[in-house]
Amino acid sequence: MRTELVLDALEMAIWRRDAGGGCLVHHSDAGCQYTSFRYSDRLAEAAIAASIGSVGDSYDNAMAEALNGTFKAELVAMHGPWRTRAQLEWAVIEWISWYNTARLHGEIGDVPPAEYEAAWYRQHRPAMTAGTQ
Repeated sequence: MRTELVLDALEMAIWRRDAGGGCLVHHSDAGCQYTSFRYSDRLAEAAIAASIGSVGDSYDNAMAEALNGTFKAELVAMHGPWRTRAQLEWAVIEWISWYNTARLHGEIGDVPPAEYEAAWYRQHRPAMTAGTQ
């Protein structure tokens, strides 16, 4: 995998989420594209913390690995294989959207992540902005 591919994905995520402000953590595995200088520099520029450190330290990537397992079980194993790269790309986009906006997650009260996050921000935004004044 090339660094450009994951940089493009990161830029899309930053744009889509209007990410910034130092409260985000990027979860990934230890692939060379995620540990490249260019990728690490872009995370730092966007004030996004990396969840992964050096091998064996406390910054493990269990969350990213759990999501990868869910992705493989719920999309790849159940609905693959795809005939073209474009079909696979659309399937991934649709699964990510469904996972974030419709799939119920037991660990967060049986609500989708987008709903949980919106509720968190409604509760915490006043306190976050009050500290900056």
